[in-house]
Amino acid sequence: MNKKLNIIVALLVMIMAWGCEEDSNLQPEGKWELSSPADLSVSIGNAITLDESKPDEELTFTWTPAHSSANYNVFYELHIVKVSAKDTTSLLVVDSDNGGKDTQAKINAKVIDEALSIGGFPANQEASVKYTVRAKCLSKTSDAPYEDIAVTRFATEIIPDQLFISGLATENGDDLSEAIQLKRLNDENLNPSNKFEIYTKLLAEKEFQFYSAQSLPAHQYGGAEGELVKSGVALTVSEEGVYKINIDLDNNTYSMFKVDFLGAIGSVFETGWGGDQLLEYQGLGVWKASIDFVAEGGFIFRANKNWVNILKRVVGTSNQIVAESDAASQGVSYEDIPSNVKGLHILTLDLSANGYSFSIEEDPDAPIGGDPIEAPESLYLLGGGAVIDQLTKQGDVFTSTKNLALQAGVEYQLNTASDGSGTSYTIDVNLGVTESPEDVRVMVNSNLFDTSGNITVERDQAYQLEINFAEAKLKWSYYNLFMFHWDEINQGWDNREEFLLTYEHPYKWNLTADLTADFDHKFFSPWDNDFGADDPSALSGTMTNKGGSNFRNITNSGTYLISIELSEDYSIGTYEFVAQ
Repeated sequence: MNKKLNIIVALLVMIMAWGCEEDSNLQPEGKWELSSPADLSVSIGNAITLDESKPDEELTFTWTPAHSSANYNVFYELHIVKVSAKDTTSLLVVDSDNGGKDTQAKINAKVIDEALSIGGFPANQEASVKYTVRAKCLSKTSDAPYEDIAVTRFATEIIPDQLFISGLATENGDDLSEAIQLKRLNDENLNPSNKFEIYTKLLAEKEFQFYSAQSLPAHQYGGAEGELVKSGVALTVSEEGVYKINIDLDNNTYSMFKVDFLGAIGSVFETGWGGDQLLEYQGLGVWKASIDFVAEGGFIFRANKNWVNILKRVVGTSNQIVAESDAASQGVSYEDIPSNVKGLHILTLDLSANGYSFSIEEDPDAPIGGDPIEAPESLYLLGGGAVIDQLTKQGDVFTSTKNLALQAGVEYQLNTASDGSGTSYTIDVNLGVTESPEDVRVMVNSNLFDTSGNITVERDQAYQLEINFAEAKLKWSYYNLFMFHWDEINQGWDNREEFLLTYEHPYKWNLTADLTADFDHKFFSPWDNDFGADDPSALSGTMTNKGGSNFRNITNSGTYLISIELSEDYSIGTYEFVAQ
């Protein structure tokens, strides 16, 4: 026991002796003072030109030490500071050598240049900044007086290899750690370029900026009117919506395109190449929809229902997507997307920075189809007490013999007898109900039931019907008519105007539009209906589907009321242009 006691006493004596040699920072804080560092200097003077060929060259900052009156340990930070009338921001903070204990700090040229770049100072120009040394001792700090230095940056600007978008306007708000990454595009040699792209939703009149990292310090970009400015003012949009944003850091520009509609179009869908299947925006660059695939074939994606903003599959891949207009500059070729699936499938388009891709998966919530219905020998569409059409039978399928001008407010019936005394059939979706009423060809499948009841029409139009008893489906469709107007003389087809005509019962369409003298025009449901004038210079006359010539009948530019009327089978029609 005495031996153990002697050892403990000896240890206590040693600890007390060590504590007397130097006051530790672990001692309680009392009334003591901390002086400031002084005599700041830089090894190469206060006018510094950074040498881009020597990015690792070190600049040494030195100073005389600060002292604690209680002899506590003192540590140091070097601050390079951006100082203006409204802003005092530390561009760079480094501990002094030896873990912050020495009275010098070495910083290489590349680190200083990057800090100045992030601070908004242009390349190859002199940046007037200040620096100071901060002494730290327990809870007390003291700063040396600021020293001015002039630093000329590297000649070449720093271009980040990644970009993020953040701000109150963005989907993830202004928490920079949640900033949304942009996709970095490849060049024609499949190497990473300095071009970036993102599809994202933005709120109106709220700010957003682009950042080189998800934390500060980072390069920040704002700007206005297509010019991207480092440390520039934040950007805004006037309309809420989903936007495609392109950034080019080689020339510091940006562009924005509002995506009002994104859909799929092709022979695999009910609407074929005449109408789009709408995809719903899910957030963070992803669209999705449950869509009925009715046939094998091909399809593409496109924005805003036009033939300019088209997305196709990258040749040689299973599911990668590229914009048709960007494929050459990114070193890839493109093709329509092939599909051999049938039935309801979930179609997903991922345009996030993870990689542009699509997927097709069976819809687990797809309704089970109804049981086949025995096909009758005859089938009539009745309306208002009269026969509208006796449909043509081929196997289990009946089709209308003409375009049926149907009206909202009229009660229609499907019946096996012309007087309505036979078997009746109904459907579960009213004719004319669609999310895309202005597609070239609108087409919707309804479930068919062998029960009595009326068929309701919610939109005046000229419909085509196809009733498949084996599948218990009624498919209805109608064509919209457009007038294309373009400068054919100067080969201006790509800059054409496309006017949608308004349908009036029965078989009439009209439009009021500003037309340009000597431009060509035609009436069109691309590409199924194409009406040419029998006398192309006349302001009124007859026209033929798949015949005639382009109209060139406007000799004086101005506003015109255009009216057309078609035959039941859309083979011929009449037209009239009246100046307003």
